[in-house]
Amino acid sequence: MADERVQAANEQDINELLKVRRAKLAELQEKGKDPFKIMKYDVTNHSADITEDYDNFEGKTVSVAGRIMTKRIMGKASFCNIRDLKGDIQIYVRKDEIGEESYTEFKKYDIGDIVGVQGEVFKTHTGEISIKAKNIVLLSKSLQILPEKYHGLKDTDLRYRQRYVDLIVNPEVKDTFIKRSLIIREIRNYLDSRNFIEVETPVLVPTAGGAAARPFSTHHNALDQDLYLRISLELYLKRLIVGGLERVYEIGRVFRNEGLSVRHNPEFTLLELYQAYTDYYGMMDLVEDLFRTVAQKVCGTTKITYGGEVIDLSKPFERLTMVEAIKKYANIDFDQIKDEASAKALAKEHNIEFEDRHKRGDIINLFFEKYVEEHLVQPTFIMDHPVEISPLASRKPDNPDFTERFELFITRREMANAFSELNDPLDQRKRFEAQEALRAAGDEEANETDEDFLTALEYGMPPTGGIGIGIDRFVMLLTDSAAIRDVLLFPTMKRLD
Repeated sequence: MADERVQAANEQDINELLKVRRAKLAELQEKGKDPFKIMKYDVTNHSADITEDYDNFEGKTVSVAGRIMTKRIMGKASFCNIRDLKGDIQIYVRKDEIGEESYTEFKKYDIGDIVGVQGEVFKTHTGEISIKAKNIVLLSKSLQILPEKYHGLKDTDLRYRQRYVDLIVNPEVKDTFIKRSLIIREIRNYLDSRNFIEVETPVLVPTAGGAAARPFSTHHNALDQDLYLRISLELYLKRLIVGGLERVYEIGRVFRNEGLSVRHNPEFTLLELYQAYTDYYGMMDLVEDLFRTVAQKVCGTTKITYGGEVIDLSKPFERLTMVEAIKKYANIDFDQIKDEASAKALAKEHNIEFEDRHKRGDIINLFFEKYVEEHLVQPTFIMDHPVEISPLASRKPDNPDFTERFELFITRREMANAFSELNDPLDQRKRFEAQEALRAAGDEEANETDEDFLTALEYGMPPTGGIGIGIDRFVMLLTDSAAIRDVLLFPTMKRLD
């Protein structure tokens, strides 16, 4: 009961403060000084421009704008700190400089208000770089109270729901999303410099293919047709390879109707690229160089720290087949397990759950997930996946039970998935038929047959290498972020009502 009374009292106090803020706004409006009527303010510099290059700014007049984060009123002179895109800077406000009326108004400003300041750059006697205000104007009135004044913005659920407040009070969050933008920019620069063409493909599709995932469905009224939100970019990009665009890529949103976790959000950003006349070895070389180059450009180093572990992107990435990796970490040799019955017997022996529909290749993958993934901290290419779990990859010519496919693992997470793309339309039809059988057996993530894609392959697709990279996981890696929601500005959340 005592805690409830304290909470009720705090809520009453907050409500009173909110009323005061609205009263201040009403007073300004009555005086014809409505801050929401100010449409423009000329900003000449940001805070960091000044603080990082003080020698060139000392004594100069600048105009800055930002949100008041702290405020100290001291008679005829006061201080406040404002926060803009690049950081914080102190403002020194004297009644003699800005005039009595403006100073009286300034004293009524609240934490969270947005102001424009014109003034002279100097250092206080304590050595803090500041701006001596010659003019200060209220540009926007904050009618809410910044949360850390009472309890801090530590509640992760609230941070994700009110990202705008999170960005205001937690500067490191802003830094993460600025870095995200830089990462995507450097990916584009890398691919553009290698003659890849950036394209856009449909988000609403009649058949959701290219990945093992359950799609979101919708209905187009005018066409009276069911459609899906894409789960992958793959099949349309391959159509462009058929059409003669030899190097293509897309960075776009994809949607998968799956659960939420620290690694999964139903809506996420995917990079897919396809290059004609190369194979999955060419894709390995490309993705290794891409990761190394982007890390160097954005972080200034190829040795990054994630979760307290140093990840070295400068060394050649290790390459292991899936069978070799299981042998290395579980001491089980699937080269000696030749048939489905033996594989299932081995799974039972190791308490690995499987379904009746699973084949030998599925069992191999289950062993990999249980025994290998937890060891893959440093960059490692896991190659040559079983054909059962790779419906769009070319078979290995010398071992058709496996495919020319790899996944890149870093920090125990899959970061990229790539193939020597299957360009045989007859084999692809058989793979689709096998996927359809899985769907009929209840696997909602199995691929549907895409007849138009099969038609495209029948016109002829050259040997092609392709790769998909989860942008969000890449950003997590380079920003040392523990959860995917930390790198999504507006992650999917359950409604509160």
